[in-house]
Amino acid sequence: MPLDAPALPVSLVVAGRRCLVVGGGPVALRKASALCEAGAALTAVAPSFVEGFLELPARLHRRPYQPGEAASYRLVVAATGRREVDRQVSADAEAAGVLVNAVDDPASCSLIWPAVLRRGCVTVAVSTGGASPALASWLRDRIAALVGPETAVLAELVGAARRAVHEAGSSTEGLDWPAAIATAEGALAEGGTEAAARALARWVTAALGPTGSGGPAGPDGGARQGGTPGGG
Repeated sequence: MPLDAPALPVSLVVAGRRCLVVGGGPVALRKASALCEAGAALTAVAPSFVEGFLELPARLHRRPYQPGEAASYRLVVAATGRREVDRQVSADAEAAGVLVNAVDDPASCSLIWPAVLRRGCVTVAVSTGGASPALASWLRDRIAALVGPETAVLAELVGAARRAVHEAGSSTEGLDWPAAIATAEGALAEGGTEAAARALARWVTAALGPTGSGGPAGPDGGARQGGTPGGG
């Protein structure tokens, strides 16, 4: 069953942090692989593991889950496929204030695992609140057709422009970032990365104005202030 209330979408930073996967089957392997990809210091506990676990940078303990051990971690995944074990893991994590994802049991979760699409530093996550993981995956794949590999390059370029504005001592608030992104996207498609970088450099110069601190737009109007609030 889906959650009764909407979940809060967040991006967790798990790099270097202790995480636990309880279970050794294919589902547990997918969760473990995602955590390792994000840099977690992963431990996996199960009486046996499918072959893919051996390729992960993780500590593997071939034994049953020990009651209470979830309390030693920052994030826990219960994926044994045995409801009584997974709920024991969830209860232990909840009692210790540890985030827990219990596979196929939203009521036992404090963390819902979304379907994820990555394009460099850009991450798109789709969740149905536990109603249908298959639908979440389907939607992610539909979105993937719109968010191509070039999005990763675009993110790096716009990020560099944002840093340039900060390094000039100016605020990114109030600048017309949609225009900057459109400028970079067009230049990237027509002339590649270097052309897009040059176009954004001109945009930054115009955005900062003659004083270099966020003055009026240049003649092309592509870097005027008063754009979408919230900064870049």
